[in-house]
Amino acid sequence: MLTVDFSRFPLAPGDRVLDLGCGGGRHAFECYRRGANVVALDRNAEEIAEVRKWFAAMEEAGEAPAGASATAMEGDALNLPFDDDTFDKIIISEVMEHILDDKGVLAEMVRVLKPGGLLAVTVPRYLPEKICWALSDEYHEVEGGHIRIYKGDELVGKVREAGLTPYGSHHAHALHSPYWWIKCAVGVDNDKALPVRAYHQLLVWDIVGTPVVSTLTKAAEKALNPLLGKSFVVYASKPRKADEPRKAGEPHGPGAGA
Repeated sequence: MLTVDFSRFPLAPGDRVLDLGCGGGRHAFECYRRGANVVALDRNAEEIAEVRKWFAAMEEAGEAPAGASATAMEGDALNLPFDDDTFDKIIISEVMEHILDDKGVLAEMVRVLKPGGLLAVTVPRYLPEKICWALSDEYHEVEGGHIRIYKGDELVGKVREAGLTPYGSHHAHALHSPYWWIKCAVGVDNDKALPVRAYHQLLVWDIVGTPVVSTLTKAAEKALNPLLGKSFVVYASKPRKADEPRKAGEPHGPGAGA
């Protein structure tokens, strides 16, 4: 289940990509399949070990094109172990809401992103997240949990203040908002509750159901995303130096691809 839309965040074979706070690795795996040289970084050692196993399995199965590479490593988002201007693309998905110094994380990403490089940042959307917080303290008052709720303009403003140029945004995963409201209402860890199990089956059908069912669920989600999308996604570019040429297909600035 991808949150980043790769039609708005184009990858070229050989691009060096950082998936920062990669978690289970879903975006890192997709970048690897598309021929990128991927670094998946997270502070959670267990998740990094699992991502490393999946990278090895993908290589063995021939899921990535020749020339692509993938590395999984532990690291600190506030002190990235990379030189300036290292990456062509950076993804940070559902991470910023966990980190107290979000401006510090943005500054580190800007530092290691090449001029002309692209950033995709996703966070929980304000209204669906606000409802989750109202329904359940357990949802967010946990170690490593969500410490803030972003409004869209606030996130775009912080991205711009960091020195990047936003060029597009959208919402994603509308079908997941009611699922989390139900979980918050009956108990976040109560996966055996009938409403939770029933709605979870709908989400499974969306991913692995028959073509007819999948088409219907995806159409419903696309229609509902502007209203109920669980995630808010912002795309931005790092300005090039005055004497640097623009790459073919590179977004031109605010509003492009929105």
